[in-house]
Amino acid sequence: MDKISFLGIIVGIVAIFGGQLLEGGNVGSLAQPTALLIVLGGTLGAVMLQSRFVVFKRGLIMLKWVWVPPVIDHAQLIRQIGNWSQVARREGLLALENSTGQVKDPFTRKGLQLLVDGAEPSRLREVMEVEINTYEDELRQGARVWDAAGGYSPTIGILGAVMGLIHVMENLSDPSKLGAGIAVAFVATIYGVGLANLVYLPVAAKLKAHIGRLVAQREMIVDGLVGIANGDNPRIIESRLRGYFT
Repeated sequence: MDKISFLGIIVGIVAIFGGQLLEGGNVGSLAQPTALLIVLGGTLGAVMLQSRFVVFKRGLIMLKWVWVPPVIDHAQLIRQIGNWSQVARREGLLALENSTGQVKDPFTRKGLQLLVDGAEPSRLREVMEVEINTYEDELRQGARVWDAAGGYSPTIGILGAVMGLIHVMENLSDPSKLGAGIAVAFVATIYGVGLANLVYLPVAAKLKAHIGRLVAQREMIVDGLVGIANGDNPRIIESRLRGYFT
């Protein structure tokens, strides 16, 4: 559980509503369902229009990483690769064939199978790096869904503001309706800019950070397997792999 994400949202919300209260304003004046509908609906529609369904769905699924990050057990993975290197050094690469069925991660299992099949180190790295690049591109497309939302939201907020002002102009003869129209106009802008800078863009940045960790993990796995293929000393392999994470 990533507690700092929860704390960040709370701090942001408290700062905005607290500032409203300190200025003598009414917190209820920021609650404008019409403005929220315009901003959320407009942003959602724009993002859906620019995204393929599979990419949009992936972006929504990845949202949980903000609060529940993907688990990466670096120490366990390094120990496992170290054990493989010791087995290969003592008994040869074919002795690792029994280990392939015990590996749950498809990426690691594929790399280990290539190692057992006697793939040249350069060829092994080439094949696995293609997998890494594809994997990274898919995840980054998902993160760009939130980047796109952060770009569209302020503009949709301005659109809501203009719509609110149009409503005001249409009812100049009825002062009782002017306040509601002006409120929607200004609050729509607040929603658009606030959601972009307090939610969408921070979410995108956090997802990219997690993607970087996942890609680094795969690069570490490839580095370890290539080291085994080259016949490097197990201690040297483990020491090099520890440098991927601090």
